[in-house]
Amino acid sequence: MIKAAITAVGGYVPDFVMTNDELAKLVDTNDEWITSRTGIKERRILKEPGKATSDMMVFAVEELLRKRGITALDIDLLIVGTITGDLIFPSTANIICDKIGAKNAWGYDLAAACSGFIFALATGSQFIETGKYKKVVVIGVDKMSAILDYEDRTTCVIFGDGGGAVLLEPSEDGNGIQDFILKSDGCGRKYLYQTAGGSLMPPTHETVEKRLHFVHQEGQAVFKNAVVNMAEVSADIMTKNHLTADDIAWLAPHQANKRICEATANRMGLSPDKMMMNIERYGNTTAGTIPLLLWDYEKQLKKGDNIILSAFGGGFTWGSIWVKWAYDGSKVGK
Repeated sequence: MIKAAITAVGGYVPDFVMTNDELAKLVDTNDEWITSRTGIKERRILKEPGKATSDMMVFAVEELLRKRGITALDIDLLIVGTITGDLIFPSTANIICDKIGAKNAWGYDLAAACSGFIFALATGSQFIETGKYKKVVVIGVDKMSAILDYEDRTTCVIFGDGGGAVLLEPSEDGNGIQDFILKSDGCGRKYLYQTAGGSLMPPTHETVEKRLHFVHQEGQAVFKNAVVNMAEVSADIMTKNHLTADDIAWLAPHQANKRICEATANRMGLSPDKMMMNIERYGNTTAGTIPLLLWDYEKQLKKGDNIILSAFGGGFTWGSIWVKWAYDGSKVGK
């Protein structure tokens, strides 16, 4: 039986580091307030003029190709999970394909906020499992600084820029994506959203003046729903597949908030040393957090490791994926 295996990982974060102390110069906050509530110490910001989401992922995909020893011409399909595409249209996937020279690939964007990567990964896996394609690149990335109000401390302290990419290929040795559970509930849209810029409220001078093009979040409602749903769906995929905490090598949780991640690991019965974390360095990169975790932890991943990917995002969207890792990361060069 063919499964979709992750065979390479690439990642990218911008060079500019925005610390909590630097944020305190822009908005009424401080390092202790941010760290105690989120676990974040710093985040990366793409400040280079004229650079967008696609530019970050050119680096990530080129790293992935280099590690795997293939070229962009080998890619069949490229899917991008993002809510901060370069343009309304064409898709950022199309732009990335052009910039890297993926002349034989087609692609599209998928918007599921912080769940964007796992939604895209589950989708991409189907093209591999059917035998239709041999090499599918799945990306999770966001340039959140483009839609942040740096006068709103409830949102600007949380998010950063960056993301990563994985390559999916057919596997017949049992490794690869084993199962997934994906959920959505549109009633959550009133708690985390961007008011203007879409067809409901197109851009005008008034929408700009009223600062309606920035992220708006009802923090307590989002936190409450994230804690419950991300934890439950992660436990559900274990129950569904008769997995115990001893079977799981790693949890790769969406890096929204350290307390949410800890609650998820606790619900799964996992010890803290099995939980991937890098929120202190990158903040919440929305669809970019999980591929960045895999990128950061790649050297520690072993062939056959059971990994649970788990996310919760605006919409609401949430879900979990059980992956059996397909290669020894320690043998891969950067």
